[in-house]
Amino acid sequence: MTADDCEAVAAIRTRGWQHAYRGLVPQSYLDGMDVAADAERHRARLSAGDGGVADVVAETAGGELAGWAASGPYRDGEARTPDAELYALYLLPERIGQGVGRALLTEASRRCAAVGHRRMYLWVLERNVRARRFYERAGFAPDGAGEPFEVAGIVVPEVRYAKDLTG
Repeated sequence: MTADDCEAVAAIRTRGWQHAYRGLVPQSYLDGMDVAADAERHRARLSAGDGGVADVVAETAGGELAGWAASGPYRDGEARTPDAELYALYLLPERIGQGVGRALLTEASRRCAAVGHRRMYLWVLERNVRARRFYERAGFAPDGAGEPFEVAGIVVPEVRYAKDLTG
């Protein structure tokens, strides 16, 4: 991902949230998502040079961005641990089921393993059945950890999934 990709990545993230989380988080929050503000956050993060975060984009044959994933060290509060975390994986809704998500997840996992992370974690909304099935097919499993995630004043439970990156 480059700074030139920030607008497209923000649009992918926004449309991904609006598609995946409809009925799971307040609709008013989804409707109020701001692509321009999200793009600016991505630009600021990239310019700050946080080398721990690896952003990967997937392009169509025509060069259009179809998906985005971000990964890096697992965050335990403010501390980063030796394990990896998939921070985000979003696709354009029309690209779901075409292998784009699997390719992004595979590349994010490969990059994390290549820099020495032995295990990868991710958080997923408890009621996001489609995403949970996707991650389970990719070898991730819930590890029993959960936490509340607050969106627009509403608590939405998340569950943590884990997968070994070695062997």
